[in-house]
Amino acid sequence: MAKALNSLFPTLSRVRLTVQLIMLFVTVWGASIVGHYSAEKISDALPALSCAYDMDNGGYCVLIPLQHQMHHRVGEALVKAQEVGLKILLPLVMTMLTFLAFFFVLGKAFCGWVCPLGTLQEIVQRVGRRFGVAQHTLGPQSVGKVRPVKWLILIGLVFTLPLLTGMGITPHAFGNPYCDICPSRIATTLLTGGTEQFALNAESGWHFAIGAFANTLFGFVLIGALAIRQPFCRICPMLAMNAAFRFVSLARLTKRAHDKCDKCGICAKACPMDIHEIHTEHGRKAYHDDCTLCGRCVEFCPDDDIIALKLGPIPLFRSSREYYKTRVKGESPEGDVKPIKLVRKPAPDASA
Repeated sequence: MAKALNSLFPTLSRVRLTVQLIMLFVTVWGASIVGHYSAEKISDALPALSCAYDMDNGGYCVLIPLQHQMHHRVGEALVKAQEVGLKILLPLVMTMLTFLAFFFVLGKAFCGWVCPLGTLQEIVQRVGRRFGVAQHTLGPQSVGKVRPVKWLILIGLVFTLPLLTGMGITPHAFGNPYCDICPSRIATTLLTGGTEQFALNAESGWHFAIGAFANTLFGFVLIGALAIRQPFCRICPMLAMNAAFRFVSLARLTKRAHDKCDKCGICAKACPMDIHEIHTEHGRKAYHDDCTLCGRCVEFCPDDDIIALKLGPIPLFRSSREYYKTRVKGESPEGDVKPIKLVRKPAPDASA
């Protein structure tokens, strides 16, 4: 079945780009077709950054209801200590069950195939390459320093600060702090012609500071995406959420041990998230937290049946030598990128 699919599509990346563009339209402008209230009923717990501030979108990402529930439900209910089951557990459980229902089918592919912010970063990076902007990757040391950030943002901004705000400990401005700085809030609303999310809120000093930081972060992501693949995805709390449940989903990446592995390293060069483990590990260790199931490592593996994208036991796409030969004719695995290396300054000469 996987070989038939391999021969059916010109390249997996083109299929993924098609899906990304379709989902970009659905997540950003979907409500303009079915209506805002209908779209809201479809889902408010997508495992992708479909921004709730976008009035024309087709569904909300799970982070906005999580923050609101931590703020308005969990925090306030802990203070009042009333109706614990209805005010705390039920809304939180329902949000998580909705998220898991979506996630069970496609898993982390929501990051690599559906998320509108991920798609926009890839488009910007393609523009950068087209205009000759030097492309860079992160080395193992740099990646190791960046990876914990997504977990800190998830714990601190999605759960802790909204909870403390609901309990009256932190200012009201921290009710949904992640959404207030999320680049998707600005990016997707700008795509629909809305500029209000780009304006700074002068209601209080905290509101102004958060807005200024959000605009600065959006600028860094926009500029960074010209030269670095998926810069925000590396610190995205949704990636952390999806990583926490990655083995619950039917969709996953598999890699079998092979005597040629850990020699060529082409799969690691092709990975837009700079996951070096796909080159050196196999089994579950190769399916890393940062993986978005984009499938580029499968496309650029030069050996048959080493790496595969699977839905449960069914292989959807497998590495193939023939496919690899065709694929590299159109694009190099690393997309003409230059590795970023951490350079240590030499110690001063004591004899000088």
